[in-house]
Amino acid sequence: MKIEVWSDFACPFCYIGKRRFEAALEPFAHKDEVEVVFRSFELDPGAPKDNDKDIHSILASKYGMSWEQAKAANDNMTEQAKTVGLTYNFDTLVPTNTFDAHRLTQWAGEFGKKYEMTERLFKAYFTDSEHLGDRAVLARLAGEVGLDASAAASMLESDAYTNDVRKDEGDAGRLGINGVPFFVINQKYGISGAQPTQVFAEALDNIWKEEHPLTLLGNSADGDDLSCTDGSCQVPTDKKA
Repeated sequence: MKIEVWSDFACPFCYIGKRRFEAALEPFAHKDEVEVVFRSFELDPGAPKDNDKDIHSILASKYGMSWEQAKAANDNMTEQAKTVGLTYNFDTLVPTNTFDAHRLTQWAGEFGKKYEMTERLFKAYFTDSEHLGDRAVLARLAGEVGLDASAAASMLESDAYTNDVRKDEGDAGRLGINGVPFFVINQKYGISGAQPTQVFAEALDNIWKEEHPLTLLGNSADGDDLSCTDGSCQVPTDKKA
């Protein structure tokens, strides 16, 4: 089973959705046969690298609300994050452009570290108030997950993995994905948003059963199955009588 997750590091629901999905995947009987791949998606491709406004002001301007209302909304998001064990620090969060962060995760995938890099970047943004638009910061974070920080820095100074990010975003468009998080299972089933853990768990079970139906063995052609159905049991017949 292959599960592709489109998300953005600046999306608070994406981190929450990641945790809820992971909580559903952990007890899944076939989790060792599940491949999880994170895909790139930019909520605001035009966001500046450096921003002199705090996230409350940006949210207020975007949705036409007061600064106080925006802060209240972010405080509510912080409480939701706590329910899945996450700590959000919106007051010190550093708004930025996430394009280089997405390039970094694409690069990390070359070394089998895409999942770890994705997790570290989410925590860096929402919990640690790191500047994900700063390439020096990104290189250091790469080093923290076991990658070569110098190699990461060199990659970030080039335009490497730009096409990979754009391909993910193009695929999202072709699939009709216009919001994140978005989970695509086996290129056939879609789950939109940070759904409750139970929703993810039921989807995993149902899709697995649908794509791996039981094959009935030892079925008797003459109907003597020696089984009980509808409150009664079939009486075997003596074939030799």
